[in-house]
Amino acid sequence: MVNIMEHYVILTTEAEKDYELIDSGEGEKLERYGDVVVARPDPQALWSKRVPETEWKKAGAFFKGGSRGAAWSTRGDVPVRWPIEFGGLKFWIKLSPFKHTGLFPEQLGNWNWVQDHVRKAERPISVLNLFGYTGGTTLAAAAAGAEVCHVDGSKVAIHWARDNAELSGLKDKPIRWILDDATKFVQREIKRGRTYDGVVLDPPAFGHGPKGELWKIEDHLLPLMENCRNILSKQPLFFLISGYASGYSAIAYKNNLDELFKGLGGTVEVGELTIAESSMRRLLPAGILGRWSSV
Repeated sequence: MVNIMEHYVILTTEAEKDYELIDSGEGEKLERYGDVVVARPDPQALWSKRVPETEWKKAGAFFKGGSRGAAWSTRGDVPVRWPIEFGGLKFWIKLSPFKHTGLFPEQLGNWNWVQDHVRKAERPISVLNLFGYTGGTTLAAAAAGAEVCHVDGSKVAIHWARDNAELSGLKDKPIRWILDDATKFVQREIKRGRTYDGVVLDPPAFGHGPKGELWKIEDHLLPLMENCRNILSKQPLFFLISGYASGYSAIAYKNNLDELFKGLGGTVEVGELTIAESSMRRLLPAGILGRWSSV
């Protein structure tokens, strides 16, 4: 019998000074970013709310659907963007048109894992962060001493990530900011003979590159992972993949990683990313992860 639980992890983000998950349920979550409380949809919250509805209605920003489409509504003095500190880093929070805020708190466990590997290596480490968005993993790796290549297909996201780097005091760290399609970039890196000690990717279920390149996870993930394996250095340190909206199980990641790193040793772990409510201690599922480590 295969014992999947032997290498199954549940990473949980707890409340911090500038972030907390106050409550969740009935397809929504109530969060605090600094002094601003935000209510927005979350299909994973398939249970009852515990905090009184009167508290939910005090939120400064709500993301709701309607006949004219989904959009944010705000009350009071909600700024266009505002800074918070989270996980030892600093981020600009902004209410994006796609219900996001620019911060994915559930990734904190992954950031810590990357930082631990970079610091314990005790040698120069290069990290490739694909689908880097607003730069959480990039900042974490750079703060730990890695040289980082940050790739994203959105010019807006890259500007946001660079602003976060400056806010975090990491502006002068060795970070390459690349606006490109992830698949094409990796293919070119293979031709250039460039390698990395660690690779991180957080692919969406569906998306487009800067020139309209189509990304569909069911068609493009496997060849991208294989190419990423081919640009790992001769002394690879880690490979990390996470995801949220694809609907896949973490076991799918395990099957891929077991095959990719067969014969290379190391350890494969898979599992879930979660956020703990600050009041009721329930865990809100927030994605899956798969990771290989050489140590």
